[in-house]
Amino acid sequence: MLAATLGAALTFGAPAALAGTDPVSPSGPASAPAAAAAPQAAAPTSQSATWVAGTRAYFVITTPGDTSAVRAAVASNGGSVFASYDAIGVIVAHSASGTFAATMRGVSGVQQVGATRTSDVPADAYNPALPANPAQSTTPTGEPVRADMTQIKADQAWAVTTGSATVKVGILDTGVDDQHQDLAPNFNAADSASCAYGKADTRAGAWRDVGTHGTHVAGTVAAAKNGKGVIGVAPGVKISSVRIAEPGSSLFFAENTVCGFMWAGDHGFKVTNNSYYTDPWQFNCPDNADQAAIIEGVKRAQEYAESKGSLQVAAAGNSNLDLANKTTDTESPNDSTPVTRTITNACLDIPTELPGVVTVSAMGTTAKASYSNYGLNVIDVTAPGGDATGIYSTLPGGKYGSMSGTSMASPHVAGVAALLASTNPGITPAQLRDKLAVQANDVACPSDTRCKGTTTKNGFFGEGQVDALKAVGSTPPPGKYFENLGDVAIGDNTTVESPVTVSGVTGNAPATLKVGVNIVHTYIGDLKVDLIAPDGTVYTLHNRSGGSADNINQAYTVNASSEVANGTWKLRVNDNAGGDIGKIDAWNLTF
Repeated sequence: MLAATLGAALTFGAPAALAGTDPVSPSGPASAPAAAAAPQAAAPTSQSATWVAGTRAYFVITTPGDTSAVRAAVASNGGSVFASYDAIGVIVAHSASGTFAATMRGVSGVQQVGATRTSDVPADAYNPALPANPAQSTTPTGEPVRADMTQIKADQAWAVTTGSATVKVGILDTGVDDQHQDLAPNFNAADSASCAYGKADTRAGAWRDVGTHGTHVAGTVAAAKNGKGVIGVAPGVKISSVRIAEPGSSLFFAENTVCGFMWAGDHGFKVTNNSYYTDPWQFNCPDNADQAAIIEGVKRAQEYAESKGSLQVAAAGNSNLDLANKTTDTESPNDSTPVTRTITNACLDIPTELPGVVTVSAMGTTAKASYSNYGLNVIDVTAPGGDATGIYSTLPGGKYGSMSGTSMASPHVAGVAALLASTNPGITPAQLRDKLAVQANDVACPSDTRCKGTTTKNGFFGEGQVDALKAVGSTPPPGKYFENLGDVAIGDNTTVESPVTVSGVTGNAPATLKVGVNIVHTYIGDLKVDLIAPDGTVYTLHNRSGGSADNINQAYTVNASSEVANGTWKLRVNDNAGGDIGKIDAWNLTF
C-alpha cells in the first residue's frame, strides 16, 4: 500500500499511486506513489447526455431489504439511482443539487446520507470505455524462486500443495491483465468485472488494468508455476479481477469498494486482496456526516462478503504512521484540494481498519519497511513488501517489474490465506483469520520506541510474519519431487492418463511414496483414480467414494517399495457415469 493514491490503492495514492515503486503518500494504492489531486471532472468525449456538470455521488443508507420507497424518494428529490444494494440497504445516488444530501436526510426511512466524493462524477460513469488490451511480450523459459517467496517458505509449501483450483481469490484493484502469460492459466474471467463508479460492468475486458498495480498484485498471489517468469504464493488457485480504480484518476471511491465487496460475496471469493484505501479520505471520521456514511456503507458491504464466506486482506498503508495513535491527516481529500485536519483514532483507514479485515504491514528482509504504517492491535500480520530492490512480479503486456509497499505485502498474505483455504475445505473467514495468526512466526520489536507490545504481538508485525509452509500444516516432504501441471480433460465415461517422468532417483521407490492429486470434478463418486507404476502395476488411490462431493485435493501415501523409481509414472482417472465432467488439474510424486 505504498502511500500513493492509486486512487487510494496501496500502490498508494492518487492517480500516480500505481506508478511508483517507492513508498508514497497514503492516499492511494498500497504501492503506488501519491497522486496529484484530481480536478473537477471534465466532460470527456464519451460524455453521456445524462451527465451534467456538478453531478456528485452519494450513499443513501436505509434498512436492508426492500429499498423501493427510498429509491423513489431519491428520484423525487433531485437525484437518480445509479446502483442499489438492497441486501445491505445501500443506494448509490447521483445528483447535481447542492441540497440533495440535506433533503434526503429528512426522508422517512433514511438512516444516513453522505457524499462519496468532493469532485464531480466523471461522465465516463454513464458510458465507460473499456481498458486497453495490451500486446503481450514473451518471456524466455526460466522461473527462479524469488527471495520473498523463500522468506515466507512458499517454495517449500509448494511441495505440499500449490493450492486448489476451487479456491477463488479476488483482486480488488486497478484491474488485471488476464492475457499475461503468467496469469492467464489461473485467471477466472467468469467471475471478473469492473466496479468503477459503483456499478458492476460485466463486459469482457472491463476488468483489465488501467494502471499496473493490480496486475503486479495478482502475480504475487497466484502467478502460474509454468516454467517461466515468476511464481505466486498460491500458484494453483484461481484469481478474478474486480477493477475498482477509475481510469484517469486511478482513485478508489467508496461506491466502487462497496460494489467490489458485494461482487466478492455473490461470486464465492474465498479471499480478496485490497491494496488500497478508499478515496478521497485517507481517514474517514464518524463525526462528519459524509464520512460516517462512507464508513457505514463499506462496513456493511464487507460484512456481507464475510457472511458469504469471503475473508478480506488489506494493506496497512505506506505513510509510516502509527494507526493506533492518529493525530493529523494532511492528504485528504485527494480528489480536490487536500487540507490539514486534526483526527483521532475514531477516524478509520478503510477498508483496512474495518472489523474482520486482516491488516498487513510490510517488512524488508528482517525489519519493518521504512514506509509501512504500524499500530498495536491494528496490524494483524506482516509479510515482505520490498525494500531497496522491491518485489518482482507481473506487469501488463506480459512484462515484469518491481514495486515496494504494503500493497506488495498484502498479496503475500492473501496467497497464504488461499493455501489455508485449499488445505481446509469449508473453513470460515473467522477460522482463516485465526489460522493466519497461529501460523505466523513471531517477530520481536526492534530497539524502536514506536514499536509497542510483546514478541508474540506488537505494533510493527502484529502476530508475526506469515509462513506458507506452516500454513499448509506440514514440513516439506523429504526426497525428490516431480509434478505435472498440465490439465487433462475428464469426459463422461472415459479413461484418461497424465504422465510424470522420474529420473535421478537411486533404487526403488519408498514405502511411503507421496502422491499429491488435484482433480476438479463434480460428483467424485463417479471416479476411480489409480497410480500406474513404470512396470504397469496399479495402485488404487480413490475408488468411487465421496458421492456427490466435488473435487479431489488430497495427498495419498503408497507403498511402492517394490517398484523401480525411475521411469514414467501415470495418474489414471476413469469416469464411470454420465452427467459430470472435469479435469486432472495437477498431480505430483515425492520420493
